[in-house]
Amino acid sequence: MLLKIPEYLFWMFFWNTFTDAAKYPVVLWHGMGDTCCFPFSVGSITNLLKTKLNNTYVKSLEIGGNIVTDYESGFFIHPNKQVEYVCQELAKDKKLTGGYNAIGFSQGGQFLRAVAQRCPKPAMKVLISLGGQHQGVFGLPKCPSLKLHTCEYIRRLLNYAAYEEWTQQFSVQATYWHDPFQEDKYEAHSTFLADINNEVFSNGLYADNLKKLDKFVMVKFLNDTIVQPLESQWFQFYKANQDREILPLESSKVYTTFYVAETERYNNSNNRSKSLYLINPRRN
Repeated sequence: MLLKIPEYLFWMFFWNTFTDAAKYPVVLWHGMGDTCCFPFSVGSITNLLKTKLNNTYVKSLEIGGNIVTDYESGFFIHPNKQVEYVCQELAKDKKLTGGYNAIGFSQGGQFLRAVAQRCPKPAMKVLISLGGQHQGVFGLPKCPSLKLHTCEYIRRLLNYAAYEEWTQQFSVQATYWHDPFQEDKYEAHSTFLADINNEVFSNGLYADNLKKLDKFVMVKFLNDTIVQPLESQWFQFYKANQDREILPLESSKVYTTFYVAETERYNNSNNRSKSLYLINPRRN
């Protein structure tokens, strides 16, 4: 997900509204087809946060320690390896020992949720997921890449071999590919998403660690052209064996497993006491 600065001027207000922004450092995780530091994308967001938050420490995650590996990680480095690497990097950073707030862009949203669930120290205080695919995707219509043929190859691969062992190890997107017509195969062979969603077996630590968040904010972009279904950004997904009707969050298995708090659909009210927020601004 490549970002544009004007779209995120709003998020400066939003960030201050939902977090004690000046108190904690900020950790960012970019999306597919992006890097930590592109000056026209997350790099600009990093600088904007520093400027507007009185030089608050901002750590934009760079997977592998260089920009080339970081870019490739969005497509080819298994999320489990990335999450393990990030957990180690966060644990080593003394500026984060008192806790931090986190913003995940696109797939960075579910990757940071995995960090919150698997690595509770240092403590993540607030997680804001901007367009994350928390129930996976079943379609990749406009995949962002510097090379168009890369996207076309990934689409074909996922359609025919998403749950093959070699595909799961080779393709990041395969690890959160969620086929509603093959739920059993998804749960049995998804090597990332089914695990962090407690669909393989119920991991009590995942649920307990997620509940430690002060707030978990999920933003759904109504005009998103990458994520299918859009409702995955709100932890919702298709009912089984079809790809039209969406199962409400509160009725889903994952909601009962990860119950955080009652949900509030944010509508510019002043009632922000609950810990799980579902938000749907339009992206132009």
